[in-house]
Amino acid sequence: MELFISDLDGTLLNSEAELSGRTRNTLNRLIQEKGMNFTVATARTYASAGKILKGLRLKLPIILMNGVLIYDSVGEKYEVVNRLDQDIKAHVISEIRRYGLSAFMYTICGNQMMTYYERLSNSQMRDFYNERRQKYYKAFEHTEDLNNVGNDVIYFTIVDERDRLAPLYSSLKKCRGISLTYYNDVYSENMWYLEIFSDKASKRNGVGYLREKYGFDRITAFGDNTNDLPMFEVSDTCIAVSNANQTVLSQCDKVIASNEEDGVAEYLDEYLNS
Repeated sequence: MELFISDLDGTLLNSEAELSGRTRNTLNRLIQEKGMNFTVATARTYASAGKILKGLRLKLPIILMNGVLIYDSVGEKYEVVNRLDQDIKAHVISEIRRYGLSAFMYTICGNQMMTYYERLSNSQMRDFYNERRQKYYKAFEHTEDLNNVGNDVIYFTIVDERDRLAPLYSSLKKCRGISLTYYNDVYSENMWYLEIFSDKASKRNGVGYLREKYGFDRITAFGDNTNDLPMFEVSDTCIAVSNANQTVLSQCDKVIASNEEDGVAEYLDEYLNS
């Protein structure tokens, strides 16, 4: 039994961060007619991913926030939540401030997620904030001090220029108990992400969870950016879209058409009908 799992931005989605009609219709047809086991793994939260995937008849849980969360979209509940310890949270906040940066901090209680911030200190943060509020109706709340927010912290996202993020990335790599992703935004050359979360979470672990829960004996993964490489490590076949990061292109088994050409859907249609 085979699982097909795809990243969203830059892979399954087009340059407008949308699922094209062709991709949506093709995937739904393959799920219904061929019984295709398909899901996604993304750095996004369910607030944005859920809206993007609306109309796609997914039956399997989806991996969110680089594996911090696994969400059952059929039962509408989180199956897996990986939280950060209080001491780690405090250390991360201290390091962010030491390097003169600002962050979005995510918490979850039950099925309720909230995103907190102290200040929107650059244009990249403002763009991130405005897009997610206006397009995905995501909930943000201002706080004077992130340390005053409760215990259910799961994630930090810092958006800035690469050179400003690099020193913090180097410092936090030495911190036990956390994992990091550090990569260029696929929609903007000047926007880089540094994401911080529990070392128990990764796209790799999320894929392993789905393999074990459902007994998949083969996994084919699709990706485009370096945060997809942990997922590639535990997949049997690793496929990159042609627009992928050079590092991803060098570590995949196969290159397919780009995200603008509905590469993932085209490949699956041909593969499952061959």
